[in-house]
Amino acid sequence: MRVDFHTHVIPKNLPDFAEKYGGKWPTLEQTCACGANIMVEGNLFREVTDQVWDPDKRIQDMDREGVDIQVLSPVPVTFSYWADTKAAVEMSKIQNDFIAKTVTDNPARFVGLGTVPMQNAKSAIQEMDRCMHELNLNGIEIGTNVNGENLDAPQFLDFFEKAEEWNVPLFIHPWETMAKDRTPRHNFMYTVGMPSETALAAASLIWSGVIEKFPNLKICFAHGGGSFPYILPRLDQGWKVWPHLRLTTHPPSHYVQNFYFDSLSYDSLNIKYLIDRFGHERVMMGSDYPFLLREIPPGKVIDEMDDLSKEQSEKILGENALRFLNVKEKRLNHETESFDSRGETARSGV
Repeated sequence: MRVDFHTHVIPKNLPDFAEKYGGKWPTLEQTCACGANIMVEGNLFREVTDQVWDPDKRIQDMDREGVDIQVLSPVPVTFSYWADTKAAVEMSKIQNDFIAKTVTDNPARFVGLGTVPMQNAKSAIQEMDRCMHELNLNGIEIGTNVNGENLDAPQFLDFFEKAEEWNVPLFIHPWETMAKDRTPRHNFMYTVGMPSETALAAASLIWSGVIEKFPNLKICFAHGGGSFPYILPRLDQGWKVWPHLRLTTHPPSHYVQNFYFDSLSYDSLNIKYLIDRFGHERVMMGSDYPFLLREIPPGKVIDEMDDLSKEQSEKILGENALRFLNVKEKRLNHETESFDSRGETARSGV
């Protein structure tokens, strides 16, 4: 069972909110039958292919590349945390309905994550409730910051409290990255800004005491956690030498037991480091399909690691993601895999 935890989708018929509401809403401009441009304020944000909206094309790629299940999540530029709450709720619902329908139409191949308007905690909770309890999605994707506010800001506490109460898996993906004025050249926003942004989000949640307050939050950080895994010892040292800044009972490394990381780091040494520091049960295969920086085929680096046991490889390639997402049962090729509350697997009929 191979599960690609990190893939993105966008509705082909995304309404033109820029025309409707004004502002920097992303729009999808078709360039041909098999491609489009994501535009923001008249500027090209990203070129995309029909793989990003067409489930049939995705399934063809999955079959060719050996992926059994994709976990679908929105393209982060559509978060639109800057917008009026009412309009942002509308945008969230359009995407969540699209993802839910894609999953419903192809239940053996897709699992869905929703998006919520984080600029308003009450509305975010309401849409998370709808995603999880009406649309039957399996988690929520959120950004690393909300309009420049780190995720430890007090206004987000109610959201995290409900996510913990409802056992909602959260996928934290970088967006609106730091140092935007210093990273346009060389596309450093993607290669330097995003990993640094992710580290700041993770560090903020730990150092502030959010994770101590909500110890059962389930969080996965994109792109192998960015630079966070490598600066964790430095965070511990800061906690040690600055007692006047401490907001937690224990040093930062104490609070990572529920952190997960996708495997998108492109290098077996980085994967080995994640496994050594956090355990192979906390790493989930993810490719960033269908974008240019994705790993092809998904799981390539994991397959090339000769120091993983068969059990470890199977968990990283699929089982960990299904456990993280609370997936109880998936049918593939008429075979059933059941996952109990501890994440242990038992084949149907065995």
